[in-house]
Amino acid sequence: MPSVPPFSLSFSFVFCSLFLFSNGVWGDEREKDRIINLPGQPKVSFEQFSGYVTVNQTHGRALFYWLTEATSNANEKPLVLWLNGGPGCSSIAFGASEEIGPFRVNKTGHSLYLNKFSWNKDANLLFLESPAGVGFSYTNTTSDLKDSGDERTAQDALVFLIKWLARFPEYRYREFYICGESYAGHYIPQLAKKIEEYNKIATKPYLINLKGILVGNGVMDNYYDNLGTVNYWWSHALISDTTYEAVLSSCNFSEPEYSANCNGLFDYISNHEFGKIDQYSIYTPPCSSNATALWFKNTLLRRRIAGYDPCTENYAERFYNSPDVQRALHANTTRIPYKWTGCSDLLNKNWQDSDFSMLPTYRELIKAGLRIWVFSGDVDAVVPVTATRFSLSHLNLPVKIPWYPWYSKGQVGGRSEVYHGLTFATVRGAGHEVPVLQPTRALTLFRSFLAGKPLPTS
Repeated sequence: MPSVPPFSLSFSFVFCSLFLFSNGVWGDEREKDRIINLPGQPKVSFEQFSGYVTVNQTHGRALFYWLTEATSNANEKPLVLWLNGGPGCSSIAFGASEEIGPFRVNKTGHSLYLNKFSWNKDANLLFLESPAGVGFSYTNTTSDLKDSGDERTAQDALVFLIKWLARFPEYRYREFYICGESYAGHYIPQLAKKIEEYNKIATKPYLINLKGILVGNGVMDNYYDNLGTVNYWWSHALISDTTYEAVLSSCNFSEPEYSANCNGLFDYISNHEFGKIDQYSIYTPPCSSNATALWFKNTLLRRRIAGYDPCTENYAERFYNSPDVQRALHANTTRIPYKWTGCSDLLNKNWQDSDFSMLPTYRELIKAGLRIWVFSGDVDAVVPVTATRFSLSHLNLPVKIPWYPWYSKGQVGGRSEVYHGLTFATVRGAGHEVPVLQPTRALTLFRSFLAGKPLPTS
C-alpha cells in the first residue's frame, strides 16, 4: 500500500468525526470502552478505558489503546501518550505493565499489584499499541503486516489521536505530551511533526494541544548511533581492542545495509565476546527461562533486568492472553489468529521505510517551539548514552546550562545539559527501560519535564 500523504487527512474527515460526536455516537463509544475491573486488580480510585479506534476503514486497521487516568484531579492534569518501539513492540507489555503504568503483573500471570512509582500520579496516561499488528492492534489486510514502516505508523497514529479526542472530548484542549523509548525515537518526533502539519490546516477548536516530547534511549541517527554504540561496547570492556578496530575499519555506518564482513563481526561479538549478559542492562542478570534464551541476537526490544523481576514479560504474556482479561479490556474482539505477544517478529523483520536520521525532524520541532527532552539510561548497550550524545552533538545547539549532576532523593540521579531548544539528561544506573530499574529517578525526570524546569541541582 502506498504511503498516505501528510495532508490527505482532510477537513471533511474531521468534520465527520465531530458530527458523529455531536449526535452522541462517540459518547456511546466512550462508555463501551470503560473498564469496570480487571481480573486480579487491586482497588483503585482512577477511571480506566480501553478499546479500539479504526484508523483505516478500507484495510480494516484498528489500533488498541488503554487509558489510565490520573489518580487525583484527572480533569486538571495533562494527557501523555506513551509509545514503545521495536519496531513492533507493545506499549501495553512494556510501558503500561513494566515501566510507568499503575499496575504490575504478578508471577502467576493471573493478578496485578500496584506500582507506587506510576506516572499517573501526575498525568493521564494513554498507552497505544502501534502499528497495526502489535499486541491487540490488528488489520484485516494481511499484507499490512509485511509492509509497515515509519510513514504509515505516524499517519495511523495521527488518525487515531483525532478520532480518540472526538471520543474523549474532555481531553481536546488539555496539554498533550508524547513520551516513549527506543525505536519510539522515530515514532515520537514523526508523530509530533504530523501533528504540527495537521494543526496548520485544522480549525481552532480541533487543534491538538501538543506541548512537548520526551524520548528515552531513542534511535536518532543510524550513523552516529552505530558509531556511539560500538564506542560504548569498547569503553565498557564488552569487546576487545582488536574487534573494536575491526568494526571501525570494516563497517560503513553511512550505508543502509552492512557488508557480509561487518555482519560477521557482529555475529562474532554476540557469540564470543558479550557472553550471557543483558545488553539492555549490562550489569544485571537476564531472565534464564528458555523462552527468552534467543533474545540476545534479536533486534527487538526484549529487555530483561534485575532489581525488578527479569522475567516479568513472561508474566505479562500469560496475563494478556487470558480470555477474562481480554473481555475486561474489550480486546481481541475480532479473534486475532495469533497470541498476544510483547513484540511482533513479523513486523520487525519486514519493516519497510525507516528514516536514516531523525535530526532534521528534531530541528523542525525545535523551530516549532516544542518542549523537547531526551534522556539516556547509562547502562544500556543497545541505544547507549554515547550514541545519543554523538547524535545530539550534530544538532549544534547553543548551551544554555552546562553539564551538571542532578539529584533525586539526595543521590546523584544522573547528569544534564540544557541547550537552547532541547534538554538532555542521563539517568544513573538505568538500562534501556529507565523507569524499571530507576523508578524514583525516572519519576523525578518526568515531573521536571512536565513542569518545564531543569532537573534539580540539590
